[in-house]
Amino acid sequence: MLTHPQFDPVALHLGSFGIHWYGLMYLLGFACFIWLGRKRLRNPHLNPLSRGEGVIVWDDKFLDDLLFYGVLGVVLGGRLGEVLFYNPAYYFSHPLKILAVWEGGMSFHGGFLGVLLAMVVFARSRKIQWLALMDFIAPLVPPGLAFGRIGNFINGELWGRPTDGPWAMVFPQVDSIPRHPSQLYEFALEGVALFVLLWVYSSKPRPVGAVSGLFLIGYGSFRFIGEFSRNPDDGIFGLMTFGVSMGQWLSLPMVLAGVALMVWSIRKNAA
Repeated sequence: MLTHPQFDPVALHLGSFGIHWYGLMYLLGFACFIWLGRKRLRNPHLNPLSRGEGVIVWDDKFLDDLLFYGVLGVVLGGRLGEVLFYNPAYYFSHPLKILAVWEGGMSFHGGFLGVLLAMVVFARSRKIQWLALMDFIAPLVPPGLAFGRIGNFINGELWGRPTDGPWAMVFPQVDSIPRHPSQLYEFALEGVALFVLLWVYSSKPRPVGAVSGLFLIGYGSFRFIGEFSRNPDDGIFGLMTFGVSMGQWLSLPMVLAGVALMVWSIRKNAA
């Protein structure tokens, strides 16, 4: 049986100011987005934008602007999703805590909706086909999810359900019960496995929308599986209808939308 290391959530103390690990994980995710994005921009064969509409400026400024819009969507959407989907009672009674993003608490599903909206604005401003833009972004997202799960693990949040497996971990800040280190499971599924799946699939030309569809299917499926080991969020009354969690309910529409998008994409390409 293992014990959570009880990391200090502050990576660097500078007097009364502290740099939190959670924030650093987001910065690493954004840096990885830029690094991988430049690889795709340099190789039109891998870049679905080459099949889009409008004039595409193939330079680093394009990617920097794209990241700026994406960061706004992730942070604003992710935080609002956490507040509205998972723990509205707490945040409405402690409104200042809504701004404390360095303490953790970012909803992927809220961030996903925020990014979708941000990319609609970006695509229109650049006269780019929106689905082609989303195909370009999809393989760049999982590393950021992986770093986010590492941040969850460092903070000792989003712990797992009880288990008697040899890899069980005690989170002393919660109780003395051995639990699944579910943050690490989700790191492996949503971060590593999803990245490999999307990077390999998008390495060859695909119909517009197909890569985005695979992202929806892959993330929704991996998140649904991972939630079986994760302790239900207290803010939404634990397990819900049919014994599934809020994260699972929010993932099901993603899978269905992904299947529909891939079918539409392939049929349109064959027509």
